Amino acid sequence: MLLVDGDKVTAGSALKGVSVTGTILGEEKGPKIRALTYKSKANQRKRWGHRQHYSTVEITQISVKA
Repeated sequence: MLLVDGDKVTAGSALKGVSVTGTILGEEKGPKIRALTYKSKANQRKRWGHRQHYSTVEITQISVKA
């Protein structure tokens, strides 16, 4: 993890006192992926597809406890 606050950069285990607040703006689906499996001489064919679900998140506040 990495936290950049102006000129100060904090990374690694020093982030134990950091809290992040955000809101979920919405959910979307990614592009459709179509695939095919095929075995010759065995008459085996299978088509399948997949769409990944994504969430749009807005980070509203990052606070560091000293």
